[in-house]
Amino acid sequence: MASNPDFVQYIADQCAGAGEIVTRKMFGDYAIYCNGKVFGLICDDCFYLKPTAAVRPLLRSVEMAPPYDGAKDYFLITDVDDHDYLAMLVSETCRALPEPKPKKTPSQ
Repeated sequence: MASNPDFVQYIADQCAGAGEIVTRKMFGDYAIYCNGKVFGLICDDCFYLKPTAAVRPLLRSVEMAPPYDGAKDYFLITDVDDHDYLAMLVSETCRALPEPKPKKTPSQ
């Protein structure tokens, strides 16, 4: 089951305090980015945050679940109505994640 675009936009809006939030549709669900760095997934109207040791103690409750069949466990964030809380989680997650690899430019 794919995510409702209204829910995807709601999550993006709730995370907006962390930086420039962009969602990209992938395989019927969505990857969510902050300042160009993917930090989570939105699948079946659930918000999943990449797990990091730095964020675990900041979570109000730690619930792990795979966003789709065959995936590794992510933090399942069910408290999505607190804008400041989500922005803080996203900021700290992105701070803990490595920088994305630069894209290769095609040779001319």
